[in-house]
Amino acid sequence: MVATPNRQFKNICVLSGFNYGKYKEFVEAAIDLGRSIAKRKLHLVYGGGNRGLSKLVSEAAFVRGSQVLGIIPRALKPLGNLSDPPTGEELVVSGMQERITEMLNHADTFIFLPGDLATLETLITLASLAHLHIHQKPIGLLNVNNFYDGFIAFLNHAIKNYVVPSNAKKLFICAHTANKLLDILQAYKPEPDPWTFVLERLNNDGNSSRSKKYKLDLTLCL
Repeated sequence: MVATPNRQFKNICVLSGFNYGKYKEFVEAAIDLGRSIAKRKLHLVYGGGNRGLSKLVSEAAFVRGSQVLGIIPRALKPLGNLSDPPTGEELVVSGMQERITEMLNHADTFIFLPGDLATLETLITLASLAHLHIHQKPIGLLNVNNFYDGFIAFLNHAIKNYVVPSNAKKLFICAHTANKLLDILQAYKPEPDPWTFVLERLNNDGNSSRSKKYKLDLTLCL
């Protein structure tokens, strides 16, 4: 699939772990993804912090001109290197659920690198919200060294056992390289769904509380 001339997003959220992982390919993929984001003149939202694959993605994008916003729960702040400041801007939130809310507020699409339990929690939460048509932002899996094969196999197993609907597989866009995954994501167009209109009306007319957007201009300056 080739990317459309008019890209569908400007701000991309990348989720990964606070560790580098077992294989050098994980490190190479994180750096390549950060460089690819900057090369396409996109901006980066990530899980905050200054450790592991998250740090590599943010640094690679930032030094090449992307604006970077890290969103980190207050409880995770002490896990970083205090002598090494985070890349770009940082938004400290109260907990994991608020972080997911802020990521949805600031990002147009999501990419998951190999990650830890918190990464998987965010993946499942975003997929659940997408399946409920609460958002229509694409979710990409950068399947480095087949890291997400086990997750995909479990998903297929759950579908075969009729506990997960078969259309859940459409929620995940999978590729082995950053450029391939970005091409597919940039060409993505959500399928129209009548429930989306209903939910949007409920959110707009039901006086529901919405999180305020962080005052960081992530609009691309050409």
